[in-house]
Amino acid sequence: MQTSVLKNAFRTSTGCSLTSLYRMSSKTQKNAAAQKTYFTKVHGLANIAPLVRSVEETPEPIPTTVKGTIPTWIHGSLLRNGPGKFEFGNQHYNHWFDGMALMHRFQIEDGQVTYRSRFLRSDSYKQNSEKNRIMVSEFGTLALPDPCKNFFQRFLSRFEMLKPTDNASVSFVKYKGDYYVSTETNYMHRVDPDTLESKQKVDWSKFIAVNGATAHPHIDPDGTAYNMGNSYKNKGAFYNIIRVPPERDSPKDTLEGAKILCSIAPLDKFKPSYYHSFGMSENYVVFIEQPIKMDLFKIVTGKLRGKSINDAVYWDPNQETIFHLIDKQTGKEMPVKYYTKALSTFHQINAFEQDGFLMLDMCCSDDGQAINNFLIQNLRQSGEGLDEMYNTMCQPLPRRFVLPLNITSETPLEQNLNTRPDSTATAVCRTKNQVFCTFEDLCGEDLKDCGGLEFPHINYAKYNTKPYRYYYGCGFRHLVGDSLIKMDLESKSFKVWRQPDLYPSEPVFVPSPNAEEEDDGVILSVIITPVKDKSTFLLVLDAKTFEELGRAEVPVNIPYGFHGAFNSSA
Repeated sequence: MQTSVLKNAFRTSTGCSLTSLYRMSSKTQKNAAAQKTYFTKVHGLANIAPLVRSVEETPEPIPTTVKGTIPTWIHGSLLRNGPGKFEFGNQHYNHWFDGMALMHRFQIEDGQVTYRSRFLRSDSYKQNSEKNRIMVSEFGTLALPDPCKNFFQRFLSRFEMLKPTDNASVSFVKYKGDYYVSTETNYMHRVDPDTLESKQKVDWSKFIAVNGATAHPHIDPDGTAYNMGNSYKNKGAFYNIIRVPPERDSPKDTLEGAKILCSIAPLDKFKPSYYHSFGMSENYVVFIEQPIKMDLFKIVTGKLRGKSINDAVYWDPNQETIFHLIDKQTGKEMPVKYYTKALSTFHQINAFEQDGFLMLDMCCSDDGQAINNFLIQNLRQSGEGLDEMYNTMCQPLPRRFVLPLNITSETPLEQNLNTRPDSTATAVCRTKNQVFCTFEDLCGEDLKDCGGLEFPHINYAKYNTKPYRYYYGCGFRHLVGDSLIKMDLESKSFKVWRQPDLYPSEPVFVPSPNAEEEDDGVILSVIITPVKDKSTFLLVLDAKTFEELGRAEVPVNIPYGFHGAFNSSA
C-alpha cells in the first residue's frame, strides 16, 4: 500500500416494499449471529504447530522417493508459495501471513520428481537478514524502532508512514509469459520458474495509479490478464479493474501496457472493503464488495498507535454484500447492482453466462472475522484452546448466485427473476437498479462433515468462464486443510481423500494429453504432517476416480503454504 497517498486520505478524513421472500431475507439479516453456519463441534484437534515453523531452503534440486506410480505423461513443475521463516533473531512474526516467502518447485519428468526451494530475496528479507531483526512491518506485525537509535529518534519514527512490504508470499502468477510471485501490495517479483531465483522487483504503481493488486488474476484465452487493485486519493479509496496485455513489446517488458479498465467508488471511501480475489465471466468482471472493511484512518495512524495493519481490518455484519459487474470490452460498470446478505469470500470457483443469467460460484461464509484468526499463537495452540478457537470459526461453503443480466425499466418488482429450472437461488428487484439475491448451495449437507470447502480449483484452461461440472478443494476439519475433495455439481455428491495427521495444500488440476472429459487428468497436492519429521510428499490423484496414483516423498521439512500453479514443459 503506497502510504504517501494514504496520507492525503488521512488529511481529508478530518424504495419499494418487497415480497415476503425479500422481507424474510431482510429480517434475518438483522440478526446476523443467528444465521451464521457453524458446524458440529470438534474435540481433541491435533497440534499443528510444526506446520508454521521456520525451515531451511533447499536451493539445489534433490531427488524424492516415489511410491506407487506417477504418470509419465506429466511434464512440468508444480510451483508453490507461502511463508517459510517466522522470526529473525529474538523477534517473531505475529500473523501467519507475515512469514518470509519461501518458493517451492516439484519438477516432474518421466515418472520421477525432484524438489528445490528458495527464499525470495525481497528487500524485506534482505533487510531483516542483515540486521537479524524484523525491519519491515507486515500485515500483522509492526516493526519496532531501531534500538541503535537514541530515544528522540525512536520517538520520531512513530510518526513515519508504514512502508509497503515486498514480501510476496501468496502465489505464483503469470503475466506476458513470465512468472511472478505476488502478495497484495504494489510489489511483485519476477522469478525464474526453474531455479526460483529472484530476477526483478516490479512496482504496479510505476505503470498505473494503483497501490497494489491481488494475487489472483484471471486470464482470458488470448492471454489477456485481469486483476484488481485499490488506489488512495484525496477523496478516499477507489477499487480499480486492471487489464494487462498478453504480449510484450520487448524482452524487458513487465507490466508495460497495463491499463485501468474501470474505477469503482466504495460504499464508504474511507473504509473500503478488503478483497482477496474477484470473479470473471466471458464478458464481465465481477467485483464482490464485502463487509470486511479496512479503516484507512487506523492504517495511516498505525505506527503512531503502535498497531499493525490487521488492527484496521474488521467485520461489519450490518452491511450488505454488493456485486458490481464491469463490461470487459467497454470498461463501464453496469448500472444494476446486486445485493445479498453480509457474507465473506476469499476465493471464487467460477463464473459463466447462460440464458440471460450470470452464475457466480464462490466459497463464502456468514462471518468475516477469519482473517484475524490466523495469528501464529492461534495456529500453535493445543488442547482445549485449539478446539475452542476452531469451534468459534464460521466455515466456508460453496454457493451459487444467479444474477439476471437483462434488467430494464420494464422488469417487474417484487418477484423472483430466476427462472432456471431446479435452481433455488433467488433474484428480486428492489428498484430498477437494485436486485437482492439469495444463494443456492453447491453441495449437500454432508459436506459440513468435512468442515466446508476452500482453496477451490477447476479445470481452468478449458472451463473457466464456461459451464462446468467439477470443482476441487480442501476440507477444513482443522484450522488448515485436512482433506481433498472433488465435488460433482450434477449430483452434489463428492469424493474425499483423507488420511490421519496429513494436511494437504490446495489441489491443482493438470489435464491429461488429448483429454476429452472435464475430469481427465490428475490432482497435485503437497501433503504435510506435523507428527513426523521430514515426511512431506507430493500426492498425485486420479482426478476422475480420486484414488491415489503415487506420491513423491521429500526428505526435508516444508511448512504449510498458500497458492501455486503448474508450469507445463510439454
